[in-house]
Amino acid sequence: MKGICKKRCLVDSETPANNRTNVVIVGGGIGGALLAKHLQNHAHVTLIDPKKYFEIAWASLRSMVDLSSAERSLVNYSEFLPQVKLITSYASHITETEVLTAQGDCVPYDYLVIATGHVYSDPVTRSEGLHKYQEAFDKIKYSSSILIIGGGPSGVELAGEIVSEFPDKKITLVHRGPRLLQFIGPKASQKALEWLISKKVEVLLNQSVDLTSSSEGVYQTSGGETVVADQYFYCTGTPSGSLWLKETILKEKLDTQGKLEVDEHLRVKGHRNIFAVGDITNVPELKQGFLAMRHADLTAKNLRLLLRGGSEEKMGVYKPGGPMAFVSLGKKDAVAEVGGFTMSGCLPGLIKSGDLFVGKTRKTYGLNS
Repeated sequence: MKGICKKRCLVDSETPANNRTNVVIVGGGIGGALLAKHLQNHAHVTLIDPKKYFEIAWASLRSMVDLSSAERSLVNYSEFLPQVKLITSYASHITETEVLTAQGDCVPYDYLVIATGHVYSDPVTRSEGLHKYQEAFDKIKYSSSILIIGGGPSGVELAGEIVSEFPDKKITLVHRGPRLLQFIGPKASQKALEWLISKKVEVLLNQSVDLTSSSEGVYQTSGGETVVADQYFYCTGTPSGSLWLKETILKEKLDTQGKLEVDEHLRVKGHRNIFAVGDITNVPELKQGFLAMRHADLTAKNLRLLLRGGSEEKMGVYKPGGPMAFVSLGKKDAVAEVGGFTMSGCLPGLIKSGDLFVGKTRKTYGLNS
């Protein structure tokens, strides 16, 4: 590790002349990118991310059936982070003073923020990202039958997007659990199931699909059923983005779920200058994008305080978000659960499904809505 540092350590010639404090953010998703925007005029900010663009993640399923959504939800970091140094690479190691990247960079930090919520195999450039959505769109458009594996929010929302945009497609959704959307209550799950059935989506519960045994578009479920589909989409979640931390100074701060243990200020416990935001934290709340934005807002406030030499005692405290979930069902409908109360149909659809908050999110990041 030391040899790599000496080889490509980003000091002196690559730090600003005014010697501002170095803030390094690992992960340019919803929380990390917003935090970089908040801090870019207050410190020397370095953002480490394996891609060169930001994506409004909750619009990704809409982008598979509506390419104009992809155009709006994929944005080059340079458009709203002009003062931020971007390193296009994965982070690979952390010491008490530096972050090492997979491409051999050694980046010194005064403050570090971990925002690597989940692992995605995203393309590097925006044009490649748009091409990925074009390929997905073509797969859907030119298929007559589609298999969706997974009945969580991604699987349900993808089924809703496809059936709304292409109502003549034959869609089968297979879920290994006893009900859809198991992260929310059974009433909301039932509403989503009824909506999908009303759109002629075949839903198979308590079953899984062995993709290794499929042959020429014929799939067997664990329940003995045969599904014929031209294409399939695997929607069973993504792994936590904390695996790379297991050999670093933060390894003892990972809980059994691979989440970083943070205090009420969103600092990693036991580290006064290391923070974490978004899905990688062990904050007891649903892992949702708007909450990652709240993490970024508070962490930016706390870091600006510390950058001014303020007292740690004045740092803001994070209050976990309450139970609230919206699952879109196409462009007009949705199912929602807020404080134990369940809604479905066009009313929650008016709140989320039309624009998926893309316009509002773009404004938050300083972009035209």
